Formats: sequence, C-alpha cells, structure tokens
Amino acid sequence: MLDCDLHCHSNISDGMLPPAELVARAAGRGVKIMALTDHDDVRGLAEAASVAATHGIDFINGVEISVTWNKHNVHIVGLNIDPENAELVSGLKVLRAGRAVRAKLMAESLAQAGIAGALEGAYKYAANPEIIGRTHFARFLVDGGHAKDVHSVFKHFLIKGKPGYVSHQWADLKDAVHWITTSGGIAVIAHPGRYLSGRKPMGRPTLKNLIVEFVEHGGRGIEVVTGSHTPEQYAEFARYATEFGLLSSCGSDFHAPGESFRDLGRLPDLPLECKPVWQAWGRASLNS
Repeated sequence: MLDCDLHCHSNISDGMLPPAELVARAAGRGVKIMALTDHDDVRGLAEAASVAATHGIDFINGVEISVTWNKHNVHIVGLNIDPENAELVSGLKVLRAGRAVRAKLMAESLAQAGIAGALEGAYKYAANPEIIGRTHFARFLVDGGHAKDVHSVFKHFLIKGKPGYVSHQWADLKDAVHWITTSGGIAVIAHPGRYLSGRKPMGRPTLKNLIVEFVEHGGRGIEVVTGSHTPEQYAEFARYATEFGLLSSCGSDFHAPGESFRDLGRLPDLPLECKPVWQAWGRASLNS
C-alpha cells in the first residue's frame, strides 16, 4: 500500500477539514508524501506545509484547476507548483470570481424546484466563500432532507437536466496547463475514470483526444490510482500512461470523513509499468 497521497481537499475549497487537521489526519494514517490540491485556490498550502513538517511528511504544493474542454468539465491537478507565481495566482482569481455568479444561478434553479434558501445554506458550508461550489450545495441538500448523502445528491440535483444545474465556462485546458507549468509544476489529468461515466460520458476515443491535446500543451501526468477508480481502471490508465508517455500519479481525492470514496493514504500500489510522478522532482525522499 502506498504512503503517498497527491490529491486531497481542505475546507479552503470543498473539503470539510482545515488544512492543519487534514495533514494531521494524513499523518495518523501513515502518509509520508502528501499534496494538498484544493480547487482553484492555494491559500491553504502554507498552513498545510508547516504542519506537515512537524509530522515528518514530505509536502508537495498542489492545486486542482477547473477546466472546460469541448463542453466537458474536467479537472487538472498541478503538483510541485510555486503558489506565488503571478500567472497562476491571477488565473485562479478569475476562476474564483466566476463561482459566485454560478452559485446565485444554482440557487435560483433550486428555488424554482421548490427548494428555498439554497444560496445562504450552501455558503454556511463554505469556510472559504470564494470557492462556493456544488459540494457545498450538496451538503445543504442533505441537511435539508432532500437526499440521504452527498453522493446521492448528484443523481437528482446539480447535474445536467436536474434542478440546480448551471452550465459554466471554466478555464481553457491550454491556460490551465500553462499556469501550472509556468509555476514550475507538473500538470496531471485528475480521475480520468470519472469522465467515462455519469450522464454525459466522454467515451474512450474522446478521452484519448483530451489526453493528446493535454500532452500537446505540456501536460505530463495522469492519475492512475485514485479514490473513484476501480482496480480494472488502475490497469487501464496505467496502459494510457505508457501509451502517451505520461507520469503516473495517485491520490485519494479525500474531502471529508464518511463522504469520500477513500480515506487519506493507504492507496494500492501503482501498477509495475508506471513511472511515478514523484520521480520527476529529484528529491531523495521521494525517490527512495
């Protein structure tokens, strides 16, 4: 089992735990190498890095950028970034500004379906109001008895054709990869298996087109082992990594206790043919 977790969220975005508590939980579960990858924001990194040092965790600065590609919503993780890079900071600021507009429209859609107070309710769950998002609305809906848990919310609300859904234009793929690489980081396609399921699946030919374009823009990695992937998908995306010459990453995509597919750390090993993303960083503790 891997002691490396390169994808998780604090309450700076849509996780439930503050950065310090998140890192402490990771340490308690044996994590030795960790990246915090909050959505469209890097303000939790300094706190997380400080606490990680006290636990002997090798901490990696990260972010998860929201992207619109060919009318699909995809996520690109940036690992080993410089969180003070001007282009990255500016790009993320624009994305955060769009979230407030989308949130108002989502609340209006839910109100039309007879669910009042959604905007105020969602913001109660957003410790960082600039990153108001679907998960905060989902927690509000669960609390109001409209769904039994966060996962079931996304069967009846907040998805295309259902109350609370709002189409939104996120970052361009080229821009997201550029922000990451210009800040010294490695761009990684997050949880690719999720793009093959749901109400609007890409299909494998389209996913491969995404990967081709991603590589053309300078993307270098793909998540092979992640919380929402099945063992069969570990093998499938290991093959994609080999086919496209990509580094392989792993992460729980942890958001909250009892809410996520997998808790922090203790991930299955990467398939043997994979070249781990941390080999690119040249840090002895990561390559041992």
